[in-house]
Amino acid sequence: MKTLKRRRKESKTNYHKRLKLLKGGLPRVVFRKTNKYVIAQYVESKEAQDRIRMGITSKQLFRYGWPLEFKGSLKSIPASYLSGFLIGNKIIKNNLQDPIVDFGMIRVLNKTKVYAFIKGMMDSGIKIKCKEECFPDEERIRGKNMKKDFSKMFDEIKSKIEKDG
Repeated sequence: MKTLKRRRKESKTNYHKRLKLLKGGLPRVVFRKTNKYVIAQYVESKEAQDRIRMGITSKQLFRYGWPLEFKGSLKSIPASYLSGFLIGNKIIKNNLQDPIVDFGMIRVLNKTKVYAFIKGMMDSGIKIKCKEECFPDEERIRGKNMKKDFSKMFDEIKSKIEKDG
């Protein structure tokens, strides 16, 4: 009888998927969602040893003008997009290799935060293959569906990220 590894039992690691990603030899951007934030890390692996080169959380959007009244929305579609845009700009600024995206155990569905994150990375200049119909609508990405229209603030934050990187 085969015993399962502890991290597999806890639904934290899919070892089959991890092995495929490691065999690719490319660095990866690990995307994670928590109950409050979106987390992204640029990870390089050598001999199955992961080394995190840089990481961001959606909390860092406050530095770029994310309003305090929307602090509960740091895991929303606009926050996911801007987090992807931010890490994409940092990857380009540091002249790092274009990565592949690692979602881990997150269930990947069309038009969700995951694809908003990918679109943000693509818009920053990272080359990732993805079908256009998977992305959320532009209105949702810009935050027009939120309780208060967020689109004007969205544009300001995006331009500050482009400037600072």
